[in-house]
Amino acid sequence: MMTKTTFAEILESADQLPLEDQENLILILQNRLRDRRRSERVRDVQEADQEFAEGKCQPVTPEQLQNHFTQD
Repeated sequence: MMTKTTFAEILESADQLPLEDQENLILILQNRLRDRRRSERVRDVQEADQEFAEGKCQPVTPEQLQNHFTQD
């Protein structure tokens, strides 16, 4: 059975690492976050392309888009 580690436990464990390992951990986490955000953007664009191809949306001008958000 897998035990769930709390955020506080992870921070405590990270504090126990040598400084160089802490720096490497930060770099690894930053890279993973960047990759995850990139993947989300790619997925969003693919979904938008599919919706457009299916006729579920129409192209708009920047002015139309701005007016849509300022009417609230």
